[in-house]
Amino acid sequence: MLALAREAIRGAVLHRTLPEVIPREGIFYERRGVFVTLHVRGQLQGCIGVTEPSEPLGEAVVRCAVSAAMQDPRFTPVKEPQLEEMGIEISLLSRLEPIVPEAIEVGRHGLLIAKRAQRGLLLPKVAIEHRLTREQFLEETCRKAGLPREAWKDPETQIFGFTCEVFSDDSSSRRI
Repeated sequence: MLALAREAIRGAVLHRTLPEVIPREGIFYERRGVFVTLHVRGQLQGCIGVTEPSEPLGEAVVRCAVSAAMQDPRFTPVKEPQLEEMGIEISLLSRLEPIVPEAIEVGRHGLLIAKRAQRGLLLPKVAIEHRLTREQFLEETCRKAGLPREAWKDPETQIFGFTCEVFSDDSSSRRI
């Protein structure tokens, strides 16, 4: 998966192309939520994903990797020199399940909070990286959804939990 994501990003940045062959067997055929996170010199450079997959995982990895590199509105698109310093992390999501706040395990669960059309998602690692308590994690997920920080207490707000399998090249200097 990491090699596929690297190939997709490299092709998009250098040639504005996608991989000619996308694997569609084994895990690449499964339909799972996935997030692709990019770092350059240890700094976040993009993170895009899907929670409700409408395509096989191979296609989702390619689409999310290219989107994280070229279309994350928080960052300028990746340029060729950054390819040398880019690290990739892929998070495969479990099925989203309703969860009560008391059952949330910080560092194990990611959260998706939804109220009407507003939705926000944070991966499990966010709580660890920012040393959040359970309540702070709920508040930050609400904030990401554009909701008041206390919206998680509203009975109309839906809270979903999930876990992740995370794959990373573990090196900000690994070539794409």
